[in-house]
Amino acid sequence: MSKKDVRNWVDSAKYDLKTAEDMFNAGRYIYTVFMCHLALEKILKAKAHEITGKMPPKIHDLEYLLGLAKLSLSLEAEKFVVEISNLSIVTRYPVDFQKMRKDFSAKKTKQLLIKTKKVFIWINKLIQL
Repeated sequence: MSKKDVRNWVDSAKYDLKTAEDMFNAGRYIYTVFMCHLALEKILKAKAHEITGKMPPKIHDLEYLLGLAKLSLSLEAEKFVVEISNLSIVTRYPVDFQKMRKDFSAKKTKQLLIKTKKVFIWINKLIQL
């Protein structure tokens, strides 16, 4: 395992989390959700890389990455990870874009961003750099 590679994942994940905040502040809620998922994906890949010593697979499945990183979340946090994973699919492949825009209200998206930050911070603290 290269600490440089793990650091690269962490830096990229933090960049994406900041982008999620910026998208929220700009009222771009669909992209906020997408970037929340991406930030969690990358911070999980950082931990997985640290644990396995190998470059993580090019997948988006947060539940799989949790297992690869050997992390156990609280039931509430685990439910959130499943939720954000499912919502991310909708943002990538919209069936009804106008409905999706209505579904991702400021209030709902803010809650997703807050929960993302909580899980992100917890995972980040477990990474040894």
